[in-house]
Amino acid sequence: MRIGTYQLDNPVILAPMAGVTDLPFRRLCRELGAGLTVSEMLSSNPQVWDTKKSRDRMAHADEPGIRAVQIAGAEPELMAAAARHNVENGAQIIDINMGCPAKKVNKKLAGSALLQYPDLVEEIIKAVVNAVDVPVTLKFRTGWNPDNRNGVDIAKLAEQLGIQSLAVHGRTRACMYKGDAEYDTIRAIKAAVRIPVVANGDITSPEKAKQVLDYTGADAIMIGRGAQGNPWLFREIAHYLATGEQLAPPSIDEVREVVLRHVANLHTHYGEFSGVRIARKHVGWYLQQQQPASAFRREFVGIEHADEQIEALTKFFATVN
Repeated sequence: MRIGTYQLDNPVILAPMAGVTDLPFRRLCRELGAGLTVSEMLSSNPQVWDTKKSRDRMAHADEPGIRAVQIAGAEPELMAAAARHNVENGAQIIDINMGCPAKKVNKKLAGSALLQYPDLVEEIIKAVVNAVDVPVTLKFRTGWNPDNRNGVDIAKLAEQLGIQSLAVHGRTRACMYKGDAEYDTIRAIKAAVRIPVVANGDITSPEKAKQVLDYTGADAIMIGRGAQGNPWLFREIAHYLATGEQLAPPSIDEVREVVLRHVANLHTHYGEFSGVRIARKHVGWYLQQQQPASAFRREFVGIEHADEQIEALTKFFATVN
């Protein structure tokens, strides 16, 4: 799959997720087989660009692979400025967020709320595409609610305005993350446009990835929540799509090494105070499949210092066979 001039190594992409797809996690997913990783969404409000939170999110130093940055907002001029700002800071692809269903985003008319207003969608896409010389992509949902699935119309509009690739989550905004993702709309979108289409939603195994690709005709799949605590999913899917064979799951030694390294990188990236707190959710995701881990997860949440987190994890994995 290509996005503009960029050739992906494989058709398995890490979805942008707020509070999750930071630089340490993107690096890890890239190392473990993701063909492309996309940053967590960055606000188009310039007043927050110089905050520590935004600086952490905008970090792309030594990032492997293609640097794709997602921006969110509802004002065309600010979205254009945000695109330029991120390109100046290393972004090689700009992705427009029209998929986030969160209330705090939608109440500002951003994210999936924009799907109600095709005229505004048009203004935003035009402004961003015209603002930068890098490929611009769009991530969106199938519509506002099940009675208003306008995903095909949005896709056609986006293609006409110069969008280089589409990523479609198989739910409407009203569905949030409930129920099962539907792929009929993604299939219809793929049939309606000539630019690459990426299928997103409920893809948590190599078999499901192939089923979705075969059914929709999509050019790639995007993994979101399925990668939380399981970054090995990227290499497993890429291998299965390429060979039809299953990879063995990671050994406990590899899980230990990856978790310890990920947590240490979070401490380094954010500093001890924030790094310790962000590490808690990642460790919780990693250990959900470990039978003896429930008590340890509760214990881990109470640890306040970076070196104590590393020590506790080292002791825990020493007890896991």
